[in-house]
Amino acid sequence: MKILLVLACVSSLLFSKVYYAKLEPYELRDISANVSGLVTFIDEERLGKKLLDKPYLLIDSELDAKELQSVEAKIGYLKNVLEANDKILRNLALSLEKKRENYKRIEGLKIKSTLEKDREFHDLVTSENQYLSTQKEIENLKVQISDLKLRASVLKRSIADKTFIAEGFVLYSLEVRPGQVVPMAANVAKIADTSKGKLVIYLDPEDIEGIETKRVYLDGVKTSYKVERLLKIADSKNISKYRAEILVKAPELFSKLLKVELRDE
Repeated sequence: MKILLVLACVSSLLFSKVYYAKLEPYELRDISANVSGLVTFIDEERLGKKLLDKPYLLIDSELDAKELQSVEAKIGYLKNVLEANDKILRNLALSLEKKRENYKRIEGLKIKSTLEKDREFHDLVTSENQYLSTQKEIENLKVQISDLKLRASVLKRSIADKTFIAEGFVLYSLEVRPGQVVPMAANVAKIADTSKGKLVIYLDPEDIEGIETKRVYLDGVKTSYKVERLLKIADSKNISKYRAEILVKAPELFSKLLKVELRDE
C-alpha cells in the first residue's frame, strides 16, 4: 500500500507542469494628467514608499483657486439680492391685490369720473408690470446663480485634478519634474498596489481542466493558493495559451522569479 502511495506521488510530480512567473504587485497603475499645466511640486522622498494622504505631485492651480474664491463671493452676493427681491415680490403681491380690489370697487361707480377710473387702472397696470419685472429679475438671478455654481464645480474639479493623492499606494516612479509644463493625458507618475502579490502564468488548453481544484506549489513548497482568475479567451501575445492569475500575500520583496506548479490535491 505504501509503495502504491509513493508511486502515485511520483506520478503526480512527473506529470505536473512547471511554470516560471515574476512576483509582481497586485496592480501597477499609470497616472495621467486630466488637465494641462505647470508642475509646481513632486515628492521625490516618497519614491518607493507608501503614499500618505498628502499630495505627491501638484500642477499649478493658483488662478483656479482665486477664480473659485471670486465665484463663491458672487454667488453669496446674488443670493442676498435674490432674498431681497423675494421680499419685494411678496410686498408687491400684497399691494397688487389691494389695488385690484380698489379698482373693482370703483369700476362700476357712476360717481367716479372716467379720468379717476383711468388713473386707477394705469396705477394697477404699473403695479402689475413692476411685479412681473421683479419676478423676471428673480428668474434671471436664479439662472446666474446656477451658472456660477456650475463654474465653481468646474474649478473645484480642475483643482482636484491638479492635486495627486493616492494614499496607501507605493510611488513607483515620477515621470515629470517641477517647472515642466505637461499637456492633458501626459503620464506623470506610476503607482503600485502592494497589498497583494500576483503571479501570471499561461496555460495550454489541456491544463485548464480541473484547474479549480489544483493546488499551487511555489519553488516546490505546497501553498494554500489556487488559481484566482482564468481568462478563457486565448492571449493575444501567447497564442493558444490562456492567462491565469494567482494572488499571494504581499512579500517583502517583489519581482522575484518563482517556479510555479499546479498539482492535484
